[in-house]
Amino acid sequence: MLLRDLLFAIRSGFGFLSTIPVGISMEGIEALMRHVYVFPLIGLSLGMIFAAVAYLIGLFLPRDINAICIMIAIYWVCGINHIDGLADFGDGVTAHGSLEKKIKAMKDVNLGSGGAVFVILVLLALFSAIRSMDHMLLPAALVVSEISAKQSMLAFAAFTEPFQAGLGQIMIDRTGKREFLMGLIISLSASALLLKTTGMAMVIVSLISALYLARVSRRNFGGGSGDGIGASNEIGRAAALCAALVLGVSGWTVW
Repeated sequence: MLLRDLLFAIRSGFGFLSTIPVGISMEGIEALMRHVYVFPLIGLSLGMIFAAVAYLIGLFLPRDINAICIMIAIYWVCGINHIDGLADFGDGVTAHGSLEKKIKAMKDVNLGSGGAVFVILVLLALFSAIRSMDHMLLPAALVVSEISAKQSMLAFAAFTEPFQAGLGQIMIDRTGKREFLMGLIISLSASALLLKTTGMAMVIVSLISALYLARVSRRNFGGGSGDGIGASNEIGRAAALCAALVLGVSGWTVW
């Protein structure tokens, strides 16, 4: 029964975190939240898709076009819900005034200048890291960056409190320190197998970005929400890839 529930949670995770048509329901979301620590495993699977795309098209296309194609693949498979959350988060953080005004700006369906800047900066960081990375390092780095992004979501949820109802509240309520640590063990183990010390450093860098976002969210909104979780995914992915670029170029490893 436990294994069946776990497999149902993983299947639902693909429906929750990607556009892969596996189907999603409230029962599936409930199962996923019971096993929220599987987020990095789903990130691992999604990252393998991007790694295959990067390797194959990198054999034929120049770096700039290769980077654009990989980014298209990422947002085609993962959808734009999380980057929409990043935009809303940026609008709220950069809004002037009281906590209520910031929350109102974050909930506004129109894109503001703050959200636009947040999205542009993250996309530029993502493009630059992918475009500049060695072709042989890039596939593994893409896998680890997707693991890191999903672990960042767990980190944000585990170290904040919800301030509004919704799916974000459900995830925040269900993600405790235990679930965070279970996910972290999965993330560090898989990342170490793929890129050794560099892989573990990528996870740590993305975690730092998520914990900082949780602090920013508490200061600006009084807690966390689904928009903050989505923002942590997008920033965590870009931060991990930038870390891979720096550490990959420097060759920093203990092995």
